[in-house]
Amino acid sequence: MGGQQISYFVKNGKQYQVIAQLNREYRDDPYDLNYLFVKNNKGELVQLDNLVKVEENISPTRRLRYNRYVSATISGGLAPGVALGEAIEEMDNITDGILENTFTTSLAGESKDFAESSSSLVFTFIFALILIYLVLAAQFESFIDPFIILLTVPLALTGALLSLWLFDMTLNIFSQIGIIMLIGLVTKNAILIVEFANQRKEKGLNVIDAVKDAAVARFRPIVMTSLTTILGILPIAVGAGAGSRTSLGIAVVGGLLFASFLTLFIVPAMYSFLSRKLAVKTEEEEIIVDDLDDIEFAEIRD
Repeated sequence: MGGQQISYFVKNGKQYQVIAQLNREYRDDPYDLNYLFVKNNKGELVQLDNLVKVEENISPTRRLRYNRYVSATISGGLAPGVALGEAIEEMDNITDGILENTFTTSLAGESKDFAESSSSLVFTFIFALILIYLVLAAQFESFIDPFIILLTVPLALTGALLSLWLFDMTLNIFSQIGIIMLIGLVTKNAILIVEFANQRKEKGLNVIDAVKDAAVARFRPIVMTSLTTILGILPIAVGAGAGSRTSLGIAVVGGLLFASFLTLFIVPAMYSFLSRKLAVKTEEEEIIVDDLDDIEFAEIRD
């Protein structure tokens, strides 16, 4: 009576559904069900009126189930100025006060994606930091220099969160992806300064002079690389393409602007503080040693 799809057929290169349905004059009235015939166990046709009684009533057209339980779906939109995380938290508070213990709730759609990504964001963020730290430690052959470089990550995170707040954006899936991207984008500025400062120290400069030369010499490359990255992501930040990705662009652009500016001050300051040198003086010459552990390799002439 309702028209069920039973098969498909292809005509002129297009596929169509085959729907079995009675003609209009035989299905206009609900009581037309009484005039249908069905077969009994002997194969004889019996009019349905002899077997059933037709009554008009109200019932759902379908019964939804989730995890083998009867379920109902509740959909809603966000009010202006309300973040998705706040809405989910408020919904949980409402269900805890209204529903009995026999009821359970589960998220679906965008809210489910947000909850899953939020739970894995901390793990992904920490894993990225550890991975970058280990790679830099192997490259610099030091545990101090990678720590100085990773100090740019809190700067970028602060800039991203401030930018999202200023432009009234939420911390959604796309902005979280942008924050993770910032880990790799902002550390390259600190790498330029630390690497050049180490080279200047090897030539005999003290820490202060070495890091000053590094900050001045690497100022232009840092500005150039940061501007190219910002200008490349700027179209996404101003709304080009899908509007949902705007938060990603704003987080990346804001984090890069904030971190790139402060990197020129924070990294040299922390480098001069954490990368102190130990001076070993003799009568003929002064030998500068980077770490206490390296003093055994210094050649000291009497």
